[in-house]
Amino acid sequence: MTAPLDVPGQELEAAPEAVLEGSQGKAIQGRSLGQIAWMRLKRDRVAITGGIVIILLILIAIFAPLLVSWLGHPPAEWHREKIDPAIQAPIGAFGGISWDFLFGVEPTTGRDLFSRILYGARISLLIAFFATLLCVVLGTVLGMIAGFFGGWIDTVISRLMDIFLAFPLLVFALALGGVIPDKAFGLSGDTLRISLLVFIIGFFNWPYIGRIVRGQTLSLREREFVDASRSLGARNHTILFKEILPNLLAPILVYSTLLIPSNILFEAALSFLGVGVRPPTPTWGGMLADAVHNYDVAPNYMIFPGLAIFVTVLAFNLLGDGLRDAFDPKAR
Repeated sequence: MTAPLDVPGQELEAAPEAVLEGSQGKAIQGRSLGQIAWMRLKRDRVAITGGIVIILLILIAIFAPLLVSWLGHPPAEWHREKIDPAIQAPIGAFGGISWDFLFGVEPTTGRDLFSRILYGARISLLIAFFATLLCVVLGTVLGMIAGFFGGWIDTVISRLMDIFLAFPLLVFALALGGVIPDKAFGLSGDTLRISLLVFIIGFFNWPYIGRIVRGQTLSLREREFVDASRSLGARNHTILFKEILPNLLAPILVYSTLLIPSNILFEAALSFLGVGVRPPTPTWGGMLADAVHNYDVAPNYMIFPGLAIFVTVLAFNLLGDGLRDAFDPKAR
């Protein structure tokens, strides 16, 4: 065996720049969990398509008055000249579809179906987003407290979750929506009905995300970074909101995306049963309820609001599944 060859004047250690540079000559940089998840999500074309559809729906809801002024008629405006007085059905083929009425008109009233679909998106998305926000805030805070402190606090909050999960929410919503007057709590009209639906849907659905957050917190509170923070003198609220909460953002975001379509369906169900936002304000569920009596003479009156609910729920579910796979590839 020969001895290593010593070359005078040359260093055998690699320069730091050579270690930090990749094959393309660019410096290697670390990536956060969010950046890694975004890279995975960009490769999921189905999830990206769902996200694009959601963005379009939000833009449609925001700019509904502008779109209606260009392409339709006011949603509460009657057009009796478009209705056959003998059978109270729209005049013309396919429910009166034309360039002036892109989705046709409603039976009996002749209101523009296209305009009512657009304005209905505002109500459905508004209620779903705010109900989900209320649900996420309650579930996250109570779930973190239960998982972090444990003991009797965990027992009380866990039993409270069991009570809420066993609560007949639909029956309660029907009863409460039926007894609340037109003016209450300083609110009236659509503002009162929307606030009531947000409260019912958000306040009674928090245990689902609360259980997820509690389970994650039970695991995170035993991690080394929590012990290090506690050894440095950090208080409990500091550990909860600066150490544990940032590590819960991924599951909270994923579950919120999957919860929104459930809330959209629940709001549509309540409007269908007559305890949601009251007419003449358009809602997708209310339009479906009215279409039950007229689907044989104007099937588009049922098809378009049903299709709007289907597309919205599907888009949120596709995006939620993509986010789940992006943050946790092992869950596939």
